[in-house]
Amino acid sequence: MGVLLLFNGGLMLFSSLISFLYADGITFEITLSAFLVLSFGTLMMLFGRQYHKQIQKREGYLIVSLGWILMAISGTTPYLLSGAIPSFTASFFETMSGYTTTGATILNDIESMPEGILFWRSTTHWIGGMGIIVLAIAILPFLGIGGIQLFSAEAPGPAGDKLHPRITDTAKRLWLIYVSYTVIETLLLYLAGMTFFDAINHAMSTLSTGGFSTKNSSIAFWNDQPLIQYVIIFFMFLSGTNFVLSYFAFTKRFQKILADDEFRLYIRFIGFFTLLVVSIILLNQHAQGLFSIKGVESTFRSAAFQVVSIITTTGFVTADFTQWTPLITIVFFGLMFLGGSSGSTAGGVKVVRHMLMIKSGFLEFKRALHPNAIIQARYNDKIVSDTISYNILGFFILYLLSFIIGAVGFSGLGMDFESAIGLAASTLGNVGPALGSFGPVDTYAALPPNGQLWASFLMLLGRLELFTVLILFTPFFWKRN
Repeated sequence: MGVLLLFNGGLMLFSSLISFLYADGITFEITLSAFLVLSFGTLMMLFGRQYHKQIQKREGYLIVSLGWILMAISGTTPYLLSGAIPSFTASFFETMSGYTTTGATILNDIESMPEGILFWRSTTHWIGGMGIIVLAIAILPFLGIGGIQLFSAEAPGPAGDKLHPRITDTAKRLWLIYVSYTVIETLLLYLAGMTFFDAINHAMSTLSTGGFSTKNSSIAFWNDQPLIQYVIIFFMFLSGTNFVLSYFAFTKRFQKILADDEFRLYIRFIGFFTLLVVSIILLNQHAQGLFSIKGVESTFRSAAFQVVSIITTTGFVTADFTQWTPLITIVFFGLMFLGGSSGSTAGGVKVVRHMLMIKSGFLEFKRALHPNAIIQARYNDKIVSDTISYNILGFFILYLLSFIIGAVGFSGLGMDFESAIGLAASTLGNVGPALGSFGPVDTYAALPPNGQLWASFLMLLGRLELFTVLILFTPFFWKRN
């Protein structure tokens, strides 16, 4: 956890450099924040240097969950010391939203924020996107600490494909791809018309599937520049794809990409829902006598952008989809439960879990007709074990219960029904835009302090895929056998 704070403090120093270059007046405050976090991280490492450093699963879960909370708490210091967000609760919400790549914000006037603060917001996305823990396990072995337990706690989903037998080499390759994509998108956005500052901030938000923007109207600010939006659509799609497939692409193993069941379904989901939304909008325009051939491209771009943004849980906005038609609002509410691919930076349930649940459902019909036959689900031509099937079933049940409890919690804080279910689905799925009073063009500023803390818990719960956090609340976790 001390190492995590050193990463945090180091990147705060980089934000202070940005603050200095733009002369935004808060360089000292961000530098002081970095010094405090670095000092605290160093003290934690010094106090713990004599202890046994073999991490078992129990310790791995604790480090992941408590590490994220500690990172969020330490990440509030630039907001608090600079006065950008003077309330600790609001600062904690903004920071947790950043690290969990949710992208929900309590800021009403983002463009008035100093450049150093805006860069720090995007940096929290970028850190959390690939996972603080995955970054740390590339360093921990040098300290004599094993990292496989941390990796399994950070990514408890069903996909276990690795790039390299050693977990540290896997982490390094993942981060190399992640950094490369960030640099490439920054350059493309800059060439497409963004300022360099806007380009690097939006690249960090896109690759992390976060959603923080430097503009009050998010990506709608560039609605008259289609190329910018198409670049972001492409990189949102890449970020919602398993990063292992990106590695296969770089090593020219394209057949493995095309043979991946989850990737094919991921593309079908995006294609189907984009065409569905476009069709509904065009039919509605035709019924109102507003249809125009010239408007087809902008309609397609807007629909594709919002569909990819919600499915990948990025949360960027180019239009208020809740104002299109009631049917489209319901469609997007459903997409909040979809999520991107396993092994991506996206949140949500993940496509592979939906796919295996659907397959298992259809196989039940076969088992009903052939009760004595041995029928098992397959994923990429491999039999899915009963352990994974039970894990996915348990995840769906816990996810549904968490959503219901989350919505009840928001209702108890005074939220109306539409806002409550939208908030629960959005925060648990790390989506960002919600429904009702917290729709795509609204902020979370109206959420009371207790609601901000409740939303922060749901964001953490969703980011760590339920089990890592909820297991800490079970009595047998604390028993030493």
